[in-house]
Amino acid sequence: MKILGVDPGLLNTGYGVIEADSPGRIRLIEAGVIRTSPGDGISRRVAEIYVNLTNIITERRPAVLVLEKLYSHYKHPSTSILMGHARGVVCLACGINNVQLVNYSATRIKKAITGNGRAGKYQVQGMVRSLLNLDTAAGPESFDVSDALAMAISYAYIEGEGKEKR
Repeated sequence: MKILGVDPGLLNTGYGVIEADSPGRIRLIEAGVIRTSPGDGISRRVAEIYVNLTNIITERRPAVLVLEKLYSHYKHPSTSILMGHARGVVCLACGINNVQLVNYSATRIKKAITGNGRAGKYQVQGMVRSLLNLDTAAGPESFDVSDALAMAISYAYIEGEGKEKR
């Protein structure tokens, strides 16, 4: 089963496609970052995210797309509103392309990957490297990518498509 994890953002949208099978194997298919320019208007930026994500979906044909549930801190509501624009475009791409959409909380994703729901970004990134047998120098270098891959891997673990459930 191909699983696409997406870490949406208006500037950088990380993505990662893995393949998981029931005997307990997960492997990296593709990962990267969709970048937009801060100088472009919001309509251009969300269009750029949508077009690139649709191309990834069309080429890789994932069965499911995993997103982190949106969390808003009362001190920074504008941050979650801006992320909501990118997240909405990801949801739209799923709907138009008939891809199942799954949402997990950040703590659930971290617990599935590291065993600790409060793990830091470096710990998650290190576990993603380890679980996918990636050379430390090879990546994922970006937290946007490692977070997206963590989402995909967490689905494999939680739903039983990859290694044993944690």
